Amino acid sequence: MSENQPLCALVFLSSLFCSACSQGTRFVHSAALDADGRYNIKWGFDESTITFEVEVETRGYIGFGLSPTGAMSSSDIVIGGVLSGSPYLLDYYTDSNRKVHKDALQSYQLLYGRENDTHTVLAFSRNLQTCDDNDKVITGSTVRVIWAFHAEDVGVSGPVYHGMNRGRKSLRLLNPGTSSSIPAGTAFFDLQNEEVPVPHKDTTYWCQIFKFPELKKKHHIIRIEPMIQKGHENLVHHILLYQCDSNLNKSEIDRGHECYHPNMPDSFFTCETVLFAWAIGGEGFTYPPHVGMSIGTSIDPVYVQMEIHFDNPSLQRGIVDSSGLRLYYSPSLRRYDAGVIETGVWVSLYHMLPPGMQDYITEGHCTQECLQESLDSEMPSGIHVFAVLLHAHLAGRAIRARHFRQQVELQPLASDDQFDFNFQEFQPLSQERIILPGDSLITECRYNTKGRMNMTWGGLSTRDEMCLSYLLYYPRVNLARCESLPEITGQLKFIGVKEIQEPVTTWPFVIKSPKKYSNLLFTEAMDKYKWTRKRGKAFNDIVRKLPINVRCSKIGQDEWSIQGVIISPPELKSEQTSAAVVACRNVSEIQCGRSLAPLLTACLLLILQTCLHL
Repeated sequence: MSENQPLCALVFLSSLFCSACSQGTRFVHSAALDADGRYNIKWGFDESTITFEVEVETRGYIGFGLSPTGAMSSSDIVIGGVLSGSPYLLDYYTDSNRKVHKDALQSYQLLYGRENDTHTVLAFSRNLQTCDDNDKVITGSTVRVIWAFHAEDVGVSGPVYHGMNRGRKSLRLLNPGTSSSIPAGTAFFDLQNEEVPVPHKDTTYWCQIFKFPELKKKHHIIRIEPMIQKGHENLVHHILLYQCDSNLNKSEIDRGHECYHPNMPDSFFTCETVLFAWAIGGEGFTYPPHVGMSIGTSIDPVYVQMEIHFDNPSLQRGIVDSSGLRLYYSPSLRRYDAGVIETGVWVSLYHMLPPGMQDYITEGHCTQECLQESLDSEMPSGIHVFAVLLHAHLAGRAIRARHFRQQVELQPLASDDQFDFNFQEFQPLSQERIILPGDSLITECRYNTKGRMNMTWGGLSTRDEMCLSYLLYYPRVNLARCESLPEITGQLKFIGVKEIQEPVTTWPFVIKSPKKYSNLLFTEAMDKYKWTRKRGKAFNDIVRKLPINVRCSKIGQDEWSIQGVIISPPELKSEQTSAAVVACRNVSEIQCGRSLAPLLTACLLLILQTCLHL
């Protein structure tokens, strides 16, 4: 026996010990991956590993995977089951043509498996970073989980095609959201549409004004959750809740109207301060135990406007919707009142994306000047951000809410490098972040406009774009929006526009010269320009350096003095680097014939640390 063989055996036995220890994993999080509850997962994680338990209504094989797009191609997959009483699990991957291959490096470890007359249960674990090019690195960003199952186990020739027993669901495995647990018997009230006829057009924003319950003393809203009419999960894209003028005409209560329509009642325009935001794929939000949304006092909302965005690209007719929100409230007060700040790019046609771009970056500034003026006046010690909702539309691919202090970049408030338009919800921060007077924020959005033939405009439709971060924070201050917009002159100059028709009497305004753009709307001129990828990149570089128009508005319709001022974008120092790449060593180089004392020590320390943590 060689001197290293006992060491090899000890490493092997230690790995078995840690696998057994892992069976005690506390599965903190859970999700049903299909609408019928036939495929359910639980999971837990620490700094380096993640452990899953999958329970599926089948006695055959179970497939579980991580996909870059939600489709089968280029996915990281495990397939397993229980055959003749013995559990099995194999690590696979798919190529760009969706062909399934067995992974040479088996990165997933089977912990246990069992089955009864109806269901199969498998538990397995893996490192967040496996150092295998065929595996997906698991981060705090959105993960598109794909699933499948079959009535038969995997045979000698491999798994049988699963047919229709498949699907996908986006999750944040490392940042799964807030708990839905609230005290039993907590009072609630609903803000709900009543059979609203949805127009047979691509995009509709429907607004309705409600009155909050009349309360004799202050209460705190502690949880808000969506009530999406069954079957309308893809129709209702987002719901925003705005605070309205407290002196609103009572005749407007429970009255619905299409938002932003020329005939919309004037009173609807007083509803400008965002109180809450929910977007497609999200579940609900529970406030932390020391924070709540205040209702029942003289400065709290009395009337609110619920705005629902209906996304109907197939132009269906005859749809009637009764979706809304449920708000849980309590007389047991928390220490702080919550507020919401909308940051990012001011929604406007001046926010534009050229066609055919693989990677186009937009930046929306919450400027040092706005935060200095508002927080110096309201809360010099700063505000605490505890959750962030990152929002874009169909072209969005990644979003970051970046944070700067004295022009030096700190850790981002929130980020999602795998943004999914169909999965947007408030991300609770693992640690609250303080925003001080004089700090600045940038909401950075990355877009892909490949396949689009014309410009993409900032706007309300899901085919238009937005770049926003909604910050939930405490204590509440008088700041509702902190945004920016690049000046239009420099954008038009890029395509050769020399002069516009004045006075401006139409929107979008009209170009006067040069001749090739004469009498065209500026949007038509931008579309007429012959865009290439190189020109789009040059345009992107210029736009990010253009002067910006500052938006810095108070609750209601008042503004801070910096609102509307044109300033240059700040010169900022970015000292943040990407998360350190794990030093990945080729597994084939780790051989028992080499001296294993250092490796064994590291393994045992890792085992001890992991098991103690579990």
